[in-house]
Amino acid sequence: MYPDKEPKKPIMPQSPPPGSKWIFYIFIVCSLIGIVLISRNSPSEQTSWQVVKSTMLLHHDVERLNVINRETVEVYIKKDSLKKPQYKNTPANAPQYTFQIGSVDAFEKDLDQAQANFTEPEKIPVTYATTQNWFSNILLWVLPLLVIFFIFRRTGAGLAGAGNSVFDFGKSKVREYGMEKSPVTFKDVAGYEEAKTEVMEIVDFLKHPENFTKLGAKIPKGVLLVGPPGSGKTLMAKAVAGEAAVPFFSLSGSEFIEIFVGVGASRVRDLFEKAKQKAPSIIFIDEIDTIGRIRGRALSAQANDERDSTLNQLLTEMDGFDANTGVIVMAATNRADILDPALLRAGRFDRHIYLELPNKTERVAIFNVHLKPLKLDSSVSSEFLASQTPGFSGADIANVCNEAALIAARNKKIAVDKQDFYDAIDRTIAGLEKKSMIISPSEKKIIAYHEAGHTIVSWELKNVDPLVKVSIIPRGKSLGSAWYLPEEHQVITLSQFSDQICAALGGRVAEEIVFGQPSSGALDDLEKVTKQAYMMVANLGLNKEIGSTSYYDSTGQYDATFQKPYSEATAQLIDTEVRKLVQQSYDRTKEVLMNNRAALDTLAQLLLDKEVVEKEELEKILGKRSF
Repeated sequence: MYPDKEPKKPIMPQSPPPGSKWIFYIFIVCSLIGIVLISRNSPSEQTSWQVVKSTMLLHHDVERLNVINRETVEVYIKKDSLKKPQYKNTPANAPQYTFQIGSVDAFEKDLDQAQANFTEPEKIPVTYATTQNWFSNILLWVLPLLVIFFIFRRTGAGLAGAGNSVFDFGKSKVREYGMEKSPVTFKDVAGYEEAKTEVMEIVDFLKHPENFTKLGAKIPKGVLLVGPPGSGKTLMAKAVAGEAAVPFFSLSGSEFIEIFVGVGASRVRDLFEKAKQKAPSIIFIDEIDTIGRIRGRALSAQANDERDSTLNQLLTEMDGFDANTGVIVMAATNRADILDPALLRAGRFDRHIYLELPNKTERVAIFNVHLKPLKLDSSVSSEFLASQTPGFSGADIANVCNEAALIAARNKKIAVDKQDFYDAIDRTIAGLEKKSMIISPSEKKIIAYHEAGHTIVSWELKNVDPLVKVSIIPRGKSLGSAWYLPEEHQVITLSQFSDQICAALGGRVAEEIVFGQPSSGALDDLEKVTKQAYMMVANLGLNKEIGSTSYYDSTGQYDATFQKPYSEATAQLIDTEVRKLVQQSYDRTKEVLMNNRAALDTLAQLLLDKEVVEKEELEKILGKRSF
């Protein structure tokens, strides 16, 4: 379908001749000198109105005054007065003096008052004239324009982002990778085998179109990569650029938007025009939700005419009246819920590829990729690390491997061992340790009982994730933490939700039991509990009073308005049921801790002594979990 073509050589911007800039600099210097000389071409001596009034007019030496352009006054001295010593060096055939005035009316009034004080009546004639120095005026207008033009010519590419001139701001700021291969290939994309299969089919179509066209198949027009941050969307696009061996155009959605009206649509047209000229080719738009947000009255508060016009142009280019042959559009976003339906329909983005957070098997493959350049101790295995990092994205795993290597290097080790990875995982989850933070003994005791409360409730309830360790060393924004090993669930039951809420309330309840009053340390726990309770009641249909009804809005339209999908009576009922659910969980948590009060005191004291308590020591105090 597409015969082999010689790749077009990119047209390099023509740089100005080497000597042109020196010619331009010489021209500027000569022009400035000319302006200075023009401004000094009059031999008249500068003076002030006060001097003229107090000396020349008072001694009747002024023959006449000539007002030029209502701002400059020329003073002509009488021939007889020129013989006086004070006028010895003044010219005879030109105005001898000049001075500036601010207002003609004020000057005339002041002149009349000065002449009224003469002992001998005399009326000095005053004439008015308008003159223009055309050369000076033109030079003053043209010279700044020439300077600006020269600066834009020299730095136009940097200012405009595309083209050779600042006037190319209407062109797209696309980065073209040409026919050369990117260093990233599908071998560097670990896991996501199903997603890679679909994307690799696009690459195969570009390489061998005859295998598909002979059966009547058409090339997909668009591929949308959707997934949470760090899941590998951009990495997948880089792999496509490295494997396809066709022109690859890459840019971000925000690069279409400028302060100039209509620039976004112009850049979309320019982008597709470049891609069509080098078809078959691929366009990759990262963070497409910047320009692809849903249009409609529900989101009128966030309306943006420039963004809408850019989206309209993109819709037309992808599937409009004109055929868009040989150009595949890839896009990535983590907010597919807010994209316009017209952009998501078949014929524009034919394929939606979802990149979820990797499971354990995929994490093993990702760790194998990132562990290759590290010098590892024999105790480290990718299977063990994958089991310790549930919920981690590919970017998190890459960060863990790098942090572990940095920690090992900081400790002067010859290889990265298992403890370095433990520390790196802890730092990724909770932040850097703050052992130097000053905490009073009374506050430290509250923190110890708080974390002990979380630990005991988690240990006693069946549906809480296994506990790994508990610590009262401050990390990040938290003063202490309990470390769990989350199990990967696709479905969560009502009993699992209830146990998780009780575990989150364990710290607050322990403070009330031991100290008789709660503290502010449970803020994050209460926020988590409240959000989870509202989700159970209003969204998941897990409440008997509300029933099997969900008020969840997957489109995000209600988030942008004051409108809610339920009445005021329903809102009041939801609030009542949420408070009832939280109170029931609170009472249940209190019962668990009261039944294990001795273990609570023992664990809190151990935390005060050691600051970190591992799973083995927990089993000595609480016994092995029976679940």
